[in-house]
Amino acid sequence: MGKKEIKDAGLKVTLPRLQILEFLTNNKGKHFAAEDLYDEMKSADHDIGLATIYRVLNQFETAGLVCKHQFENTQAVYELDTGEHHDHMVDVNTGKVIEFFDSELENLQVQIAENHGFELIDHKMVLYVKKK
Repeated sequence: MGKKEIKDAGLKVTLPRLQILEFLTNNKGKHFAAEDLYDEMKSADHDIGLATIYRVLNQFETAGLVCKHQFENTQAVYELDTGEHHDHMVDVNTGKVIEFFDSELENLQVQIAENHGFELIDHKMVLYVKKK
């Protein structure tokens, strides 16, 4: 992802937008709080302020380039929107977010909705877990 995706989203191509999108693309499947993204960008010698990161993430969310998640008792985290459906588990001790997909579970959710006379249009599932 790069310049084309930014332009297609109706945004002007700027260095901070390119750097943030490149970082998220290179870390696909991972979830980052804005502060964590700031620390990562700083350690990679990118001179992007925290306010700019928040602004770009909000613009990317509006444009459909990233998804924002607000899990219980955690700060908002962002991930690249790949268009592929998945659900999440959140480790309550560490805050780590784990993505998963289970076709049997997906089919069961459709069946549950149909059993109640509905058609499933969309859903978000978050499992809160801890190590045994």
